[in-house]
Amino acid sequence: MTRVFSGVKPTGHLTLGNYLGAMRRWAAVDQHEADALFCVVDLHALTVDHDPARVRRLSRQSATLLLAAGLDPELCTVFVQSHVDEHARLSYVLECVATDGEMRRMIQYKEKAAREQRRGGSVRLSLLTYPVLMAADILAYGAGEVPVGDDQRQHVELARDLAVRFNQRYGHTFVVPRASRPGVAARVMNLQDPASKMGKSDDVGPGIVYLLDEPDVVRKKVMRAVTDSGREVVYDREARPGLANLLEILAACTGAEPERLSGAYESYGALKKDTAEAVVEVLRPLQERHKELCADPGHVEGVLRDGAERARGMARPTVDAAYRAIGLLPAVTEVAGAGAVVAV
Repeated sequence: MTRVFSGVKPTGHLTLGNYLGAMRRWAAVDQHEADALFCVVDLHALTVDHDPARVRRLSRQSATLLLAAGLDPELCTVFVQSHVDEHARLSYVLECVATDGEMRRMIQYKEKAAREQRRGGSVRLSLLTYPVLMAADILAYGAGEVPVGDDQRQHVELARDLAVRFNQRYGHTFVVPRASRPGVAARVMNLQDPASKMGKSDDVGPGIVYLLDEPDVVRKKVMRAVTDSGREVVYDREARPGLANLLEILAACTGAEPERLSGAYESYGALKKDTAEAVVEVLRPLQERHKELCADPGHVEGVLRDGAERARGMARPTVDAAYRAIGLLPAVTEVAGAGAVVAV
């Protein structure tokens, strides 16, 4: 089976965009068709200024929501990145293969560094090197395909380059992954700014529907969504982005086609009302399951503990092989009761 690695970063509350765009497919397709690992990538959350207590809280919430969305630990591996030391171990080794120029060419780093510089500040070193940690996330597990959007393709290309370079210099160690387009999924845009994705980092945005929003809050946000000039309900992503966003959300929730849905409405108000109710119904079972899981924290902790152990077993042989290949001396341990030592 193809091995797939996907993750969520606990830098904000998960949104309707996260669910319709990725999590729903992970539960319905990927965990059944691939050897799938789903990870809360908490180490990546440390690349920016953060509140430690909030990162811990969001990490637990993200893991619980992954399970509430339908991920089954009997079918896939669910774990927290920092619980598996191999991610950090391999990241440093790959930093010793990557170059400064490669890191500084990363588009997200350039944009964030420039923005911070205009404010008179500076970004953390980890923001520069986090694409290497992302490469370690992928390479440690021998993932052959990495389904990513266009904004992350550059990082997968870096993982490919580092794998090829390492293999050529130190001997074949890593599977060289390739980026692939994820399966067709909903594209959910900000309800107040339909030119921007519904991102989870904007914690107070009225245009963002969070997975744990109360039904009345969801309804209010959808009913206040930005629409476009004109009265006719038509599906046109370029000319009528606000209206198209509502139609796409409704289509994703109901399984219909946005073009066909547009012909069923004569007013924006009716479309908004139906979209709001569809979102509420899509989120209802997830929220109910989340509530059940929160009432049994020991279950979630057990899933994460078992998932980390399983992930560690997958990653350790590759990371140990990389350590040996690059020239690090194997660790020596004493065999209990034997008085002998062996290299491991």
